[in-house]
Amino acid sequence: MTTPKKKSAPRAGKPTRSKPAHAGDPRQNDPFLAREKQRYDNPLPSREYVLQTLREQGVPLGEVQLAKLVGVTPDEFEVFSRRLAAMERDGQILRNRRGAIGLLDKLDLVPGRVDGHPDGFGFCIPDDGSADIWLSPREMHQVLHGDRVVVRIKGLDNRGRPEGTIVEVLQRKNRTLVGRIYCENGIWFIAAENRRISQDILIAPGQHAGAQPGQVVTVELLTQPSRTAEPTARVVEVLGNYGDSGMEIEIALRKHDLPYEFPAEAAKQADRLPLGVQKADLKGREDIRHLPLVTIDGETAKDFDDAVWCEPQGKGWRLIVAIADVSHYVQPGDALDHEALNRGNSVYFPRRVIPMLPEVLSNGLCSLNPQVDRLCMVCDMDIDAKGKVGDYRFYPGVMHSQARLTYNRVWDALSGGALDDDTRRLMPELQNLYAVFKALLGARGKRGAIDFETTETQILFTREGRIERVVPVVRNEAHKLIEECMLAANVCAADILIRAEHPALYRIHDGPSPDRMENLRNFMSEFGLGLGGGDKPSASDYGKLLAQVRERPDGGLLQTVMLRSLSQAVYSPDNIGHFGLAYEAYAHFTSPIRRYPDLLVHRAIKAVVKKKTYEAGDWNALGGQCSMTERRADEASRDVLNWLKCTFMSERVGEVFPGTVSAVTGFGIFVMLDEVFIEGLVHISELGTDYFHFEADKHRLLGERTGRQFRLGDRLTVQVVRADIETTRIDFALIEGGEVVGDADAAQARKPRAGKPAGRGAAGGAGKSGGGKPARGGSRGR
Repeated sequence: MTTPKKKSAPRAGKPTRSKPAHAGDPRQNDPFLAREKQRYDNPLPSREYVLQTLREQGVPLGEVQLAKLVGVTPDEFEVFSRRLAAMERDGQILRNRRGAIGLLDKLDLVPGRVDGHPDGFGFCIPDDGSADIWLSPREMHQVLHGDRVVVRIKGLDNRGRPEGTIVEVLQRKNRTLVGRIYCENGIWFIAAENRRISQDILIAPGQHAGAQPGQVVTVELLTQPSRTAEPTARVVEVLGNYGDSGMEIEIALRKHDLPYEFPAEAAKQADRLPLGVQKADLKGREDIRHLPLVTIDGETAKDFDDAVWCEPQGKGWRLIVAIADVSHYVQPGDALDHEALNRGNSVYFPRRVIPMLPEVLSNGLCSLNPQVDRLCMVCDMDIDAKGKVGDYRFYPGVMHSQARLTYNRVWDALSGGALDDDTRRLMPELQNLYAVFKALLGARGKRGAIDFETTETQILFTREGRIERVVPVVRNEAHKLIEECMLAANVCAADILIRAEHPALYRIHDGPSPDRMENLRNFMSEFGLGLGGGDKPSASDYGKLLAQVRERPDGGLLQTVMLRSLSQAVYSPDNIGHFGLAYEAYAHFTSPIRRYPDLLVHRAIKAVVKKKTYEAGDWNALGGQCSMTERRADEASRDVLNWLKCTFMSERVGEVFPGTVSAVTGFGIFVMLDEVFIEGLVHISELGTDYFHFEADKHRLLGERTGRQFRLGDRLTVQVVRADIETTRIDFALIEGGEVVGDADAAQARKPRAGKPAGRGAAGGAGKSGGGKPARGGSRGR
């Protein structure tokens, strides 16, 4: 048997022009033959050629017949079968009941991913981006959230949505699950912590590993669900009791499949690294150890990616942003690199960090710690008096940080407050940095970048580990100073790669979609406001509107609606610019310790500096992986924060708070409390004796009889009536005139029966996601 030996991954090739048919060698007709030869020593027919052949034949083909048509030899047949299996898994082909291979679009079938709902139904999210297909609880019985399936549309449901039948399960997503274990009438089962998995998972006889009812466990699935049978599993790890300290993080790690233990090979590689910079490392580097670079970070930071220094130069400044040179120690394809790509980024929880790299690197050898030599990649920029970046240069260097400063210490010094030894000694450099920051900030305003004012929160703990309070994170101008320096370096990173026509990952942010833009304009028109820019508004058009609404009493409402009209930033090799920051090109360069895209950008820039090319492989796949891991980290962090906030509020049931409507859904309103910055739900049944109808475009619930409305941004007074830690759900009752509106006991009445996990599906059924509102987060350098 001939096995195709994979070569080092090349840049994606373009299809060769079609040539006359080669009767003796059908493979010469493969439009992607050149690309396959680059990738493999013994190339198989490309996927595209297989699909082209099936389309030309016009009928489903047997595997042997198809193999002959595309030129597969007998000794290649087994490997070709594996390629067909992968194509079937990816939803490109499907075998019928006779085993013949056909095209999905010819079979009127739709491949996609299952998106489960806590109430038992679900959706198929088609690969082609078409409308979601509703799946009934009966259909969902045979799959779990995240599985890949092929669906046949059978009509419309009673809400006018496409409804589907699952034809085949292409790929099973879940191999292990985390949940709470229960025993009823001698039958052991778990309820998954992921509420989108609504089926109970049966524990095989004798496989509960000594777990006690109510404990949190990790299970390995033995059988997947089918139309007639529940999934079965065995317990592989007993995590402990639900209320144990730190349990919320242990659950989040397993629920979101976050890698939290380094593989043995990666750990061994990290252990073999030196403790400091070696003499041999200095070859080919510029020595900037004489410059008084400093790091400026938060109080609790331990991994220092970036250091800065600035001096006046003519009418402008010379600004140096030095970034930890992770790429010197983590080489493409090694064990650390594989694990860094798998993790994608570091994940930050209250009191715990899951680093992208082992701590010997992230907090040690790569971290720009004070008073030690460190290797770095330098972005050396000339900035004029108007904040415009002129000439710049990238080079590998060696530096020596003069101090580990914090935002608060720097801002105290710059604003005329307290000086400590470090800030007093470095005051001239800090003043230079502040001056260039002011110029960069002015350029940001002229560029029209959108600058939303959002409130982030931080949980403070007692020494015993109990939650003391939730407080807002106050951003001072030292935060913004570092942010502007990082933005400047990131723009230069994108620019050098574009000029060199070198492939890379860009941080892209698309403008608002037509439907979101129309909804925003309709909403703003009710307030006598308008969004400029016609069919293609720019960031500056958003900025002008934002300036109009910022000082209004309802500014918070209007800003929130504007923010929700925008898409989420992602990583992609196709540069479309960054809408929110108003940059034509933008790349992440400044945090390679904690973000894999930055490590890729470092490697690409090093290649450009050496007039070479960095072959990373499939840049589109890399962008998809990095975007996925970023979303995964955000979701896991949000789960932990919600659990902690729910725990905090469980001790405040019965207390009354003022708040603001932060989201409106078809099943109620979410209210953000003023004093504790925590959000909860006022269910639609508790808004009063009326039929309330949800108007999504106007962000309101409107009473049919009374005409009363509850709108995004409204001020309300609410009472905490329930804080369910198991569902991380907080319920409020509306208070007016000192009295409860509606039935305050409704939340208690909706509790599930004893012995089962509380509140599965309790959020109601408006839309496919059931009621959580999207959260948006940012990080240094956007």
